[in-house]
Amino acid sequence: MLQEMQSKYIMAPIKLGYTNGNGIVNDRHLKFYTNRSSYLGAVIPEPLYLNEGLRELPTQLGIDKDDKIEGLKRLTDMIHSNGSKAIAHLNHPGRMANPKLEGNYHVSSSDKACEKGGATPKAMEQEEMKRALQQFTSAAVRAEKAGFDSVELQFGHGYLLAQFISPAVNYREDGYGGSFENRIKFPLEVFDAAKESVNIPIIGRISGDEMSPGGIKPNDMIKFSQILEEKGIEAIHVSAGSICSTPPWFFQHMFIPKGKTWEPAREIKQHLRTPVIFVGQINSREDLDMLDIQYKADYVAVGRGLIADPDFIGKYLGEVEGNIRPCLACAEGCLGSVKAGKGLNCLVNPLVGNDMKEPEMAEEKKSYAVVGGGLAGMEAALTLNRRGHDVVIYEKENLGGQFNLASLPPKKGRLKEIVDYYKTEIMDKRISILYREADIEEMKNNGYDGVVLATGAKPAIPPVQGLNNYYWTEFLDDENLPENQTILVIGGGMIGTEVTSKLVEKNSRVIIVEMLDEIARGMEMIERQLTLSKLQQNKVETFTNYKVKRVEGDKVVIEGGGSEKVLEGIDKIVVTAGIQSHKPLQHELEQKIPVYVIGDAKKVGKAKDAISDGFQIASAL
Repeated sequence: MLQEMQSKYIMAPIKLGYTNGNGIVNDRHLKFYTNRSSYLGAVIPEPLYLNEGLRELPTQLGIDKDDKIEGLKRLTDMIHSNGSKAIAHLNHPGRMANPKLEGNYHVSSSDKACEKGGATPKAMEQEEMKRALQQFTSAAVRAEKAGFDSVELQFGHGYLLAQFISPAVNYREDGYGGSFENRIKFPLEVFDAAKESVNIPIIGRISGDEMSPGGIKPNDMIKFSQILEEKGIEAIHVSAGSICSTPPWFFQHMFIPKGKTWEPAREIKQHLRTPVIFVGQINSREDLDMLDIQYKADYVAVGRGLIADPDFIGKYLGEVEGNIRPCLACAEGCLGSVKAGKGLNCLVNPLVGNDMKEPEMAEEKKSYAVVGGGLAGMEAALTLNRRGHDVVIYEKENLGGQFNLASLPPKKGRLKEIVDYYKTEIMDKRISILYREADIEEMKNNGYDGVVLATGAKPAIPPVQGLNNYYWTEFLDDENLPENQTILVIGGGMIGTEVTSKLVEKNSRVIIVEMLDEIARGMEMIERQLTLSKLQQNKVETFTNYKVKRVEGDKVVIEGGGSEKVLEGIDKIVVTAGIQSHKPLQHELEQKIPVYVIGDAKKVGKAKDAISDGFQIASAL
């Protein structure tokens, strides 16, 4: 099957969460994969559940019953019409079935619960293992009936078959536990049964390294892959991490160094004749070049890079013009929105996961001024340009606005890529930029048909007695970072914790005072866990349900629970108590010209909201 593909590039399985709860393919799925199946060799749709009691999401696609075949056939027909092959990803989550879903059950190699939380599973007995094996084979048969060209079995990522392979999870004392040969016995039985049940080839997805003490390591996966090769597997798809023990690796979060997943894939490839599929944080031309030239990758799987830009591979191959819109590996939309039950969307691509369409050419060409060159303003300007309007951007400082600060906290440098993308697009489209404050009379005299106000937000400063000298985000810049000082951070939201994460790198004692009952509220899940762990390791002092009452020299009085505390020896104060919309020109402009307020200037939100808002407003003008 792989040799027949139109290119070496495959879309990796990414959970969408788009069903209405019945597990059946709908138009939302078809729209998503239609936009992403051209120029690829194959598409692996989201993981398909094998039984209603084994779902990870209530809105996941299923392959547990024959009633799913018709919808899956619609999906494979569409993928084939774009010239790509279709691969069914079959996964039994074992102990990682969602414990919040009514009716779910939890089984595993042993009765050990995930250390990150979750249900305690039942150690599988022979009947339960036979049941799981039957679920895999029945699903494989349905996949073939639905027109899939291949089946991918999930042997990695901390799911059931990996729970048998991993010595950190498998404590069995029968023939399926103990030695490596025993631990791989059940996964191999699943492979043999699936292979015998269908006439289409089988691919295996593994974690080349679980990146955790006592977990699966490359040496074991080399041996396991060699055995699968002897049994006739079509390819080995090498990822990393475990959804239980190392979720940042599983999700390939931006906090994980790019390329680390490719190393075990290269190591395994050196011991096989069977093709190896590389995957993990692939979002640029340079990544694809490196995988081809340095790693000699047989095949390359791209997941989130194709969410951010459906034409990523088409642009790389020269079949589609334009710059590649980069995935930031932030997990904000592709994990956060799915977890929130909204279905997959994307921070940088406003078209993902909703009913919005590509903007059409405007019926009448008009002229617009965009005031503010942050994310919302740049997206609005580019969308207006695509629709045929004339656009001028007014920006008094630098394009990117406050999002230029987003890449400064530790391990968040990738966020700069979206600002660079917008700058390049604006330059390529020759959109005019005036680096000065907007002048109301000038805009009126220039005959603009409207003004898009994208002036963002400014820091909110609480009315604290004696608070005269303070900082905001200045310390995110390495040149300004203080050393060996005592610093009070007023406000423990996302900005406050990010600033704190930077401050501790120069051995400063940092104290956070937060009015609410927790810090890092609103931060993306994985980033929050890793950031809070870093703050704990650096002994950051936190006072929640407290507010700052007054400042007296190097003493700060805080109040909470009806009593006061005095914090002494404070060298510097950082105020990150939130931000508020900033739209100073709105009322003056509204008297003279139509005004459209967008982004944080309209309502303070996240970067995803700003980009989406800029796109929506510009699409309607």
